[in-house]
Amino acid sequence: MAEKRHTALGLNDENVLEMYETMLLARRIDERMWLLNRAGKIPFVISCQGQEAAQVGASFALDREKDYVLPYYRDMGVVLTFGMTPKELMLSGFAKAEDPNSGGRQMPGHFGQKKNRIVTGSSPVTTQVPHAVGVALAGKMEGKDFVSFVTFGEGSSNQGDFHEGANFAGVHKLPVIFMCENNKYAISVPIEKQLACEKVSDRAIGYGMPGITVDGNDPLEVYQAVKEAAERGRRGEGPTLIETVSYRLTPHSSDDDDRSYRAPDEVAKAKTQDPIITFGAYLKETGVMNDELEKEINDRVMKLVNEATDYAENAPYAAPEDAMKYVYAEGNE
Repeated sequence: MAEKRHTALGLNDENVLEMYETMLLARRIDERMWLLNRAGKIPFVISCQGQEAAQVGASFALDREKDYVLPYYRDMGVVLTFGMTPKELMLSGFAKAEDPNSGGRQMPGHFGQKKNRIVTGSSPVTTQVPHAVGVALAGKMEGKDFVSFVTFGEGSSNQGDFHEGANFAGVHKLPVIFMCENNKYAISVPIEKQLACEKVSDRAIGYGMPGITVDGNDPLEVYQAVKEAAERGRRGEGPTLIETVSYRLTPHSSDDDDRSYRAPDEVAKAKTQDPIITFGAYLKETGVMNDELEKEINDRVMKLVNEATDYAENAPYAAPEDAMKYVYAEGNE
């Protein structure tokens, strides 16, 4: 039987099974959304497939009772771990009135939920980075014990918002974890046309913070890196830049045709390192999961996905007269 790497990290068998189930839930919701999109039932999908291990591994390393997360649009694994439900995600996909992110006003993937400290994002990429730094600054000023965790793609690491946020956090030693989910492509632009340096994490030294690159297909490696970064932040030692390297297994979005810029054999090779498969294999090799338990988990996940789909499809849309709500100040009359 293979060595249980997770026990050395302070994780028990139940913890890693929960990680696997959350990764699988993100994948199955995502797959269902693609089917619904192709059936003409939901307008848009922006996928987490291939990045679930990084998202879930990182989120499990945070304090889900007090830390703030500022996810980017692919982060279904993050928001599921922090308490968003499959039903809520489906309501967003169908743009229904009950969508907790925006009441159906925003595109899917613009996650926001105050009760779970998921800070809302918007369509311009990387705007969440300075917001995360601001949240961390506020916490430091108020003497609160939390870290803020922000994610973005490697294309985002070229935006001014990233550089300004990272610089400010470094100067003021703020408890921020910057996690770049490097999936090799900024829409159609490959990594070698985005960066002159070898790794996104090479940029950390310019901001006076540690930078680390980890295998984004290994949730335990990501967990360890984020856990250490969170502990640094809580000790007052400032921010950390973590780069998780994985591969986007789908087109950029449901409106993209990735065949115009990626070779099919490149995608096929990446699928052999699919974190759902490789982490499932690890759990079996260590005796944590067997075929029977795997089927039980998948059945439970599919039941959730089916219930969420049925509920969201039948839920009401927002009333047309609500379109101006939250846009302009409302009088007291």
